[in-house]
Amino acid sequence: MFENVLILSASAGAGHIRAAEALEKAFIRRGAARRVRHVDTLEYTTKVFRDIYSKAYIDLVNRSPELLGWLYDYLDKPWKDEPALRAMNKLNTRPFVKMIEEYRPDIAVCTHFLPAEIITYLKDRQRLHCPLALVVTDFDIHAMWLCRGCQRYFVALEETKVHLERLGIDPGTVTVSGIPVDPVFAETVDKETTREELGLDRGRTTILLSAGGFGVGPMENLISSLGELRHEAQVVAICGRNDELRARLEQRARDAGNGPVQLKPIGYTREMDRYMAASDLLVGKPGGLTTSEALARGLVMVIVNPIPGQEERNADHLLEQGCAIRCNNLPVLGWKIDRLLDDGARLAAMRENVRRLAKPDAAGTVVRTLLAQWANATPEV
Repeated sequence: MFENVLILSASAGAGHIRAAEALEKAFIRRGAARRVRHVDTLEYTTKVFRDIYSKAYIDLVNRSPELLGWLYDYLDKPWKDEPALRAMNKLNTRPFVKMIEEYRPDIAVCTHFLPAEIITYLKDRQRLHCPLALVVTDFDIHAMWLCRGCQRYFVALEETKVHLERLGIDPGTVTVSGIPVDPVFAETVDKETTREELGLDRGRTTILLSAGGFGVGPMENLISSLGELRHEAQVVAICGRNDELRARLEQRARDAGNGPVQLKPIGYTREMDRYMAASDLLVGKPGGLTTSEALARGLVMVIVNPIPGQEERNADHLLEQGCAIRCNNLPVLGWKIDRLLDDGARLAAMRENVRRLAKPDAAGTVVRTLLAQWANATPEV
């Protein structure tokens, strides 16, 4: 058992936070530490930096996704820079350092590369003495995740482990755990019963359409194309915190009446696990956490508009593994899904591929690995 576990994330997109929360729950459920603390690193930075860092990603996604992809590729140069020094030059880290010194963690587990850079900087200067583990929250690994002060990496795929080995990382320090998701996604539930509890039709093909927690993306265009489906279906549209979008979709659902394709708009929810459990297909962007949650729930994905960079790479892996189809032209989205639903053997094979790739207990794997390596070890000096 650890005395103090510190889990560090950064609220630049929701996935890093969700992975950290999953790890926190896994540590607590296993009784693996006397104290477990999850900290959003950006809460310990200057307000200006926090606003820029957390909002820039969403702004780029909405306004300049091509620029985001260019930046992703431009910065993906392994070992070309020392990112820790860059981070320290930008951040007012005194509150962060004070928090760490007061908490005195036995181990730091990072679900974002920013806190890992800062931890490494402090360790190099003998201001912090604890092992550092990195949990990569996408299927591929970008150069920004590379950290000389990291003693243990957790990655989603065997290919990612091989990639790290080729970059000079000791393969004995890399665990193929999957991306941590909330333990609730591993719980078995009945699909039809869950549909009824959520106010959905028990018998209709159910398509989950997610705009993410911030309600971004061309959801109304997607819904227009899904309205062309031949199969009877219900489209559960998760609008996130975008109340205006939800109101428009509710009006649209009322205007459509009881047609073959029913629209069910949902606002921000903490029950994505249940909506996924009730669904047959997930239409959306292949973010690392959303994808891992969908895999854990056995959902075949229909990939649309992946963000250039990490989501493009996630999409490549899902397509290669036979877990997804991709639609590059939204007007034919309904037609592509109809073709998939028409081919029962193909859909069954894809669902089997999903089950093979899914790692619903990724958080538990991380905790067990860290316990085995460090819980009873002598602290670093």
